[in-house]
Amino acid sequence: MRDPRVENLARILVRYSVELKDGETCLIEGPSAGEPLIATVYEEVLRAGGHPVVSMSIEGQAATFFKHASDAQLEWVSPLAEWAAEESDCRIGIGADTNTRELSSVPPERQSKRRTATRHLMEKTLRRDAEGTHRWVYTLFPTNAYAADAEMSLGEFEDFYYRACLTDDSDPLGAWQRASDECKRLADWAQHHEEVRVTAPGTDIRLGISGRTFIVADGTRNMPDGEFFTAPIEDSVEGEVSFHLPAMVGGREVAGVRLRFESGKVVDAAADRGEEFLVSLLDTDDGARRLGELGIGTNYGIDRGTRDVLLDEKIGGTVHMAVGASYPECGGKNESAVHTDLVCDLRRGGRIEVDGEAFQENGRFLV
Repeated sequence: MRDPRVENLARILVRYSVELKDGETCLIEGPSAGEPLIATVYEEVLRAGGHPVVSMSIEGQAATFFKHASDAQLEWVSPLAEWAAEESDCRIGIGADTNTRELSSVPPERQSKRRTATRHLMEKTLRRDAEGTHRWVYTLFPTNAYAADAEMSLGEFEDFYYRACLTDDSDPLGAWQRASDECKRLADWAQHHEEVRVTAPGTDIRLGISGRTFIVADGTRNMPDGEFFTAPIEDSVEGEVSFHLPAMVGGREVAGVRLRFESGKVVDAAADRGEEFLVSLLDTDDGARRLGELGIGTNYGIDRGTRDVLLDEKIGGTVHMAVGASYPECGGKNESAVHTDLVCDLRRGGRIEVDGEAFQENGRFLV
């Protein structure tokens, strides 16, 4: 018997997140472990009158690729990936890892070479997204690997995840509309200011936002969702920040990250775990040492860290900052093959000020 929460999630992805229209093409991509959700999304795309294109990877494919690929193969880009970035109307990506650490032994320079080769795909997708000619959303299908990273049983993680996606609501599409309204209210308040200051243990950082646009993330790009974000002025970031939640980046766990910025650039980087990989990430290209994003989480249904940034960056009471590429629709100009989010938890002694006025304290909004 099919889990009704999976059916509701497919409805949300197709009908709400990408708002698929009759006759549009939709790429559905994910690993074979996510087949129950992939198949359900496929059916929902057909019901909506769309043209589904399925791209499914096999278990262990990424690890096999990085183990055996030559330099020429690392730099080769699939025609399907080119089509998806240039021509598809929308894309639904589904993560379903069975081993979140399978790339942990891959030399960082090989991953860097691959990121550089596919950088133009991300740039095309971001540009088309900003132009309104492409829509995309990314979600997870719960697996034992994600549950283990979150230190839960699979059943517990399924309950946690589907609840965060609002699939247990009697009107899931309406629930996301209500969440969207609240997120827009907060983003509207923050708009048209000059500076954001974030303070917490090990953190005191200022980011210029004059002329930049806050974008509401309300389930139309990620699922679950719940944040609003902007692109800091590239040379404005000053101070230091400690990121409290560990994250899986390129198959490696990076934890206890501390960054210090001067004139917008990372001048000192350290981590309790994964420091060598972190530094290699920051050295990918000229834009990788600047912030491309400041995001503020609003989903209080996600109440704990899971080592998956899709979830952790949405936690109500946190902020996240991404080194690397910025989103053009925010007004950002930073270009990079990297876009890596790191999460700072403000629920125990943190504060956000906007032009000197308290906006959030100890994880709760004051406006």
